[in-house]
Amino acid sequence: MKNLKTIAIALVVALTTITATAQDKKINAAKSKISWVGEKVTGKHEGTINVKDGVLTFKNNKLTGGNITVDMNSIQATDLKAGEGKEKLEGHLKADDFFGTAAYPTSKIVFKSVKEKSAGVYTVTADLTIKKTTKPITFELKAGKNAATTTLKVDRTKYDITYGSKSFFESIGDKAIYDEFTLNVNLAY
Repeated sequence: MKNLKTIAIALVVALTTITATAQDKKINAAKSKISWVGEKVTGKHEGTINVKDGVLTFKNNKLTGGNITVDMNSIQATDLKAGEGKEKLEGHLKADDFFGTAAYPTSKIVFKSVKEKSAGVYTVTADLTIKKTTKPITFELKAGKNAATTTLKVDRTKYDITYGSKSFFESIGDKAIYDEFTLNVNLAY
């Protein structure tokens, strides 16, 4: 009976130690920033979009998982001013032929695997959901004590966003919008 009690105490201590080393760091949405760049044949547009919520999980100070939800209704163009097409572009990005924010107000990324590449730099494979479509994406994420950064290239056509794509509309000419857009992500936690 004494051995059983000793084993039970050792198990409780081991589980407590394992649990204590895993730590979820809640993303501070107000201090986090995502900027985007969308390019077309005749130029580009830039803007921002807000993090809604999320968490990065660490174990023994190493990134092991995470998820981030983005507020798609917060999308803004920062390269245009009011009256110069800003409202028109933002409205179009929220419309059904782009992100359809009325039906799909959030997008989400859920980490599936995390591999340390070097100190504080990780290769992350995740599921990215935009609109109703979820596809895998792989990127490098640099994680520090209170912040993480990454740059993602996203092919919008994989998420049923084909408006202005030369891949779908060959005769579009100089009105073509490139399929990939870039997200520069700065997360504070």
